[in-house]
Amino acid sequence: MNTFTFYNPTTLHFGQGQLEKLTAEVPKYGKNVLLVYGGGSIKQNGIYSNVLHLLKGIDAHVFELSGVEPNPRLTTVHRGVELCRNQNIDLVLAVGGGSVIDCAKAIAVGAKYAGDFWDIVTRKASPTGALPLGTVLTIAATGSEMNSGSVITNWETKEKLGWGSPFAFPKFSILDPAHTTSLPENQTVYGIVDIMSHVFEQYFHHTTNTPLQDGFCETILRTVIDTAPRLLQDLENLEERATILYSGTMVLNGTLSMGVRGDWATHNLEHAVSAVHDIPHGGGLAILFPNWMTYTLDANVPRFKQFAQRVFDIDASSKTDRQVAEEGIAALRDFLASIGAPSKLADYDIDESSIEVMADKAMIYGDFGNFKKLSREDVVNIYRMSL
Repeated sequence: MNTFTFYNPTTLHFGQGQLEKLTAEVPKYGKNVLLVYGGGSIKQNGIYSNVLHLLKGIDAHVFELSGVEPNPRLTTVHRGVELCRNQNIDLVLAVGGGSVIDCAKAIAVGAKYAGDFWDIVTRKASPTGALPLGTVLTIAATGSEMNSGSVITNWETKEKLGWGSPFAFPKFSILDPAHTTSLPENQTVYGIVDIMSHVFEQYFHHTTNTPLQDGFCETILRTVIDTAPRLLQDLENLEERATILYSGTMVLNGTLSMGVRGDWATHNLEHAVSAVHDIPHGGGLAILFPNWMTYTLDANVPRFKQFAQRVFDIDASSKTDRQVAEEGIAALRDFLASIGAPSKLADYDIDESSIEVMADKAMIYGDFGNFKKLSREDVVNIYRMSL
């Protein structure tokens, strides 16, 4: 186990009826609130009116930024930063999923930076502060509600890059499983894949003496695999929604990464794909992760064998370690297919003609990945496997 320092200042309000906590949280920061949300689903399911009612009850002055994209764009961040400066915003309040929260983090940090926020994303500058940020989560997926990371897309340059800062932690996050019951099946599936992928990124490492970390990861994976089919049969089931919602938060709030160094190569691979093609993040991960596993298997066969046995109960009798590991990867492919996740880039009309440009985007900082360092040749090979 590696040495580590854990820090997470976000206050989490979880469960039905927790939206009422807005009336206690918002006044801590001021009257002027920038409400950030996406395409309007929160107006259809009633969350928008409930939030406004509570904010009105505490005499908050609400300004709105709507239309945040599924892959939030730099131009939208710029609009939000301008609103914050012009309206003397005291609190940024994100109501939506991970994309909305990622955008709100960028706005909150960008409002305290004199230059172009893209400087921060591209590591040309460091954040110097942030406006307070609160979130009301409506999708179980990214875990952005309880961490300091964010991903922003520059559509003009076709770049989708992650960034992070301690300043970007939400001050508070409200998670009511009832807010996720109106999600359609495809978005529910993408969220499930994203949650599992976050576990994979932290599970596949070479650190020794990590029984507790491994156990956390394996338990969450088994829980999600067990819960997903029932949820997809009953999308309004509050108990199943709560389980998936809690899982999404726990996999990326720092708990699983204590003492280990995760990989994160597959996320980089997917960011390049969706930067060029604007596909759903969870869909891209469902396609790429099994192929990354197959490609990197020899980097640590025992780790993949452990995954196969402990997550999918693969019988190791009369089999080599590699055979067990391969059966585990096959079981993952079968599970993803069973919940309706895409399995190849062709499902999004992506063919070989895009491979070189996607590889260029993926290699912006050179070779990457901690489990197995990926070169440009490796990236191209994985993309080809995924066609």
